[in-house]
Amino acid sequence: MNILVTGFEPFGGEAVNPSWEAVRRLPAHIDGVTVTTVQLPTAFQRGEQALLRALEDCRPERVLCVGLAGGRKGFTLERVGINLRDARIPDNDGFQPEDRPVRPDGPAAYFATLPVKDMVLGLNRADIPAAVSYSAGTYVCNDILYTLLDWQAREMPDARGGFVHLPYTREQAAAKGADVPWMSLDEMVRGLELAVRLASGESR
Repeated sequence: MNILVTGFEPFGGEAVNPSWEAVRRLPAHIDGVTVTTVQLPTAFQRGEQALLRALEDCRPERVLCVGLAGGRKGFTLERVGINLRDARIPDNDGFQPEDRPVRPDGPAAYFATLPVKDMVLGLNRADIPAAVSYSAGTYVCNDILYTLLDWQAREMPDARGGFVHLPYTREQAAAKGADVPWMSLDEMVRGLELAVRLASGESR
């Protein structure tokens, strides 16, 4: 089995993005699963194009996209991607869409097709804080999730895909003041390795 795992470049004034810092540390093989990692631009148009190129190149059976949600306490696995672009801040290309669809002729939403609740349970059993989220926002993370699921529905309906948000690293949280949730990069990597196993059915 092969799995594509994506992370994002830094955005919003941050020097690093823990989603990519964790993703790029994943091994090329996890329990017989071939892992391909790709960094996506934090930009609506270029991010979508980069994801679609990676999907066409790899034709992966499983896809796990990873992003940053500063302020959340642990891994949050997204349940749904919605057909909406409504950016609170400009993306890395200066584009700030408001009330626009991801795909004008697409459905209102797609549900993630990875076993979200089972993955959350497996992560929590491994002492990695995790929860189900029912909103991936309306920024580039949601855009990527919707684009992924739309492509899979049309091109590879037997494939499975989803999205997980990670919190800040300790260094990022420290720069923002007290009481900002964080997770060590080592724990993020450990959690992503387990998430790959759970997504592929290889949870041992």
